[in-house]
Amino acid sequence: MELTHFDADGNARMVDVGDKEVTERTAVAEGFIAVNEDIYTRIEEGTMKKGDVLAVAQLAAIMGAKETSRLIPLCHPLALTKVDVHCTLDAVRRAVCVRATVKTKGRTGVEMEALTAVQVGLLTVYDMCKAVDKGMVIGPVYLVEKDGGKSGHFVRATLVEDVD
Repeated sequence: MELTHFDADGNARMVDVGDKEVTERTAVAEGFIAVNEDIYTRIEEGTMKKGDVLAVAQLAAIMGAKETSRLIPLCHPLALTKVDVHCTLDAVRRAVCVRATVKTKGRTGVEMEALTAVQVGLLTVYDMCKAVDKGMVIGPVYLVEKDGGKSGHFVRATLVEDVD
């Protein structure tokens, strides 16, 4: 498989998508940040000193999706048609889960926007909770599904719980 972000001489380049077909493109990504029991309880009860952790992380994730091309050097700026983020508590993992769905109608996919949204949301949780415990662990973060474009439909075949 050819790496499209490098030219024949190995130099980084932004891929020319001008001749690609405009299609509806969707990507879903999710990730987790494991927290200690105290942080989990404070988030659940809404008693973190900096405010509503899940609401702030949700807004940060949306902003992150919109800023992806400014953060990732070879990403194209895209006109996003939808950014839907859900931040939830996962009692089994004792973690916060950030899940982002991103859509556009364009010539290139939105996987990077969905992944960036998740990472920014998780980093926001870390920032809001680090005064209580700096030992939080971010991960895994992964693409759940993507649709549209030349490569078509992708659904993650292995559940994260199965990967260690």
